[in-house]
Amino acid sequence: MKGFRSSSSSHTFAGLAVLSLMCAISLQPLAQTPRSFLAIGSYAQQPPAKAMEETPHFSLSPEMQGDIMMAHQRYIAALDAYRQGPVDSAVMWNKMGIANHHMFNLKEAQKDYEKALKLNPAYPEALNNLGAVYYGQKQYKSAERAYKKAIKLSPKSAMFYSNLGTAYLAESKYKKGAECYRTALALDPNVFESDPAARIAETGPTHEIATLNYLLAKTYAEAGRKTEALLYLRKAISEGFNDRKKLLEDKEFASLRDVPEFQQLIADKRE
Repeated sequence: MKGFRSSSSSHTFAGLAVLSLMCAISLQPLAQTPRSFLAIGSYAQQPPAKAMEETPHFSLSPEMQGDIMMAHQRYIAALDAYRQGPVDSAVMWNKMGIANHHMFNLKEAQKDYEKALKLNPAYPEALNNLGAVYYGQKQYKSAERAYKKAIKLSPKSAMFYSNLGTAYLAESKYKKGAECYRTALALDPNVFESDPAARIAETGPTHEIATLNYLLAKTYAEAGRKTEALLYLRKAISEGFNDRKKLLEDKEFASLRDVPEFQQLIADKRE
């Protein structure tokens, strides 16, 4: 299946280009696998390289050191650095969870996120990330509950809605999944287009991947974004989607039916 940002809310790695849900584990394109996004926490701002060069004795905090290691995908070193930080920091525990998550140490990641939530029960990013652990363990009901709690605390997070939609998809709740995807896209027009390096993706069954891509195609079509809709339709078909009748009848594709490329897809399905 698929994989899953924060200061206490969704932020990207401050000044570092790697983590948006987390850092990159899989560089697979978004549409090829269902995925869940991890929420980061507030990351310390990395000092400019020039300043570090000019100040030989510049002292970095454990958090900064960990953030830099995360940016270079050195997760064990990041863990070692974060462990030198304050033990009563929910943000620090969330970051340790993310580091473990990147190494697929899900049990350790779960403990870290739970520790963060014990310190700060109203921490939506840690809840989201805990949901990602449940998702990775195929505990979809638990993932669904965690995402819903995160959304209650942070109702404007497109990422959380995207994750909840994917959990619904795993449970074959396609209508609810589609609703979550629509909400996510309305909150953030680029929610499904983030850098592949900013997500963790786990593999999923081909038919489920095809269903995900088809739902995304419908979501984009309904939003009037024809180019993206056609892109995901092609991906769905390449993954095995072959229901020509649905292509012709689903109302979301009404605006595409006069588009030559869509007509070609239909013609190809007829052959």
